[in-house]
Amino acid sequence: MAKLHEELIQVNNLKKYFRISRKSVLKAVDDVSFSIKKGETLGLVGESGCGKSTCGRTVVGLYDATGGSVLYEGKDVHRLKKDEKLQFKKNAQYIFQDPYASLDPRMTIGDIIGEGMDVHQMHSNEKERTARIHELLELVGLNPEHAVRYPHELSGGQRQRVGIARALAVEPEFIVCDEPISALDVSIQAQIVNLLIELQENLDLTYLFISHDLSMVKHISNRVAVMYLGVIVELASSEELYKNALHPYTKALMSAIPVPDPDVESSRERIILPGDVPSPINPPPGCKFQGRCKYAMPICKEKTPELVDQGDGHFVSCYLHNK
Repeated sequence: MAKLHEELIQVNNLKKYFRISRKSVLKAVDDVSFSIKKGETLGLVGESGCGKSTCGRTVVGLYDATGGSVLYEGKDVHRLKKDEKLQFKKNAQYIFQDPYASLDPRMTIGDIIGEGMDVHQMHSNEKERTARIHELLELVGLNPEHAVRYPHELSGGQRQRVGIARALAVEPEFIVCDEPISALDVSIQAQIVNLLIELQENLDLTYLFISHDLSMVKHISNRVAVMYLGVIVELASSEELYKNALHPYTKALMSAIPVPDPDVESSRERIILPGDVPSPINPPPGCKFQGRCKYAMPICKEKTPELVDQGDGHFVSCYLHNK
């Protein structure tokens, strides 16, 4: 991993609500705070519908924030002036989950990669543009010949490599990787993750890596934040979280990670959570996990626990630990 420097991204009490009807509001991201250092990968994990992707999109400004702030090098990305916003869009890029839906089927691969370069006027002539596109294709493990093809002529893994090349084309510092491997074959997933790690080391990139694949998140992340129903319930270094999970929800997630040793796997205890995830339109009062937690206490139903540092940067939002 690259050497970590000062904070690049600071997310403070971020909220993103969607109005469903006159009386109903969906609280997709509800008071989330974290920071990402330069050269670091922060993994953001949780089950489907917990608000991971909404959080990522709000961080880079694809969605407007309902409340809170996202500071990029000290400036709030949701309050930037026009010229500052254009520069931020160059510095912060997004790799989408679905490589089939995120590429325009009417554009060639070369034009898809070159579009951002055109917007930011990063070439002086067509020859320079073409050379840069070929260079980017080779950087992500494709051939220059792919530049004249269309997305439907490529496999899922190749399309995701194009998505990565498109993100790299404008020379960003920060990339949100929104479940970039979930739509791919298992045999291809490790290749894409290893490519992202290699690119980070060579280009000094900073990642927010969103996924529900806990084993892959451990492989790529310096730190991991666990999200449940729009809030972060635990945040720690990757090694610490996988060795010493504190929140009951995190422990349940960890118990679901398969172990390649049959003897160890057969002796492990799976933690089965009762009930279903509550509706984000009408979440329970207090701790949002209290309805599924066997350790729930009366205070859990009254007041939301704060995310408290238990030492060495291991934060947890749970009254079991907030003495």
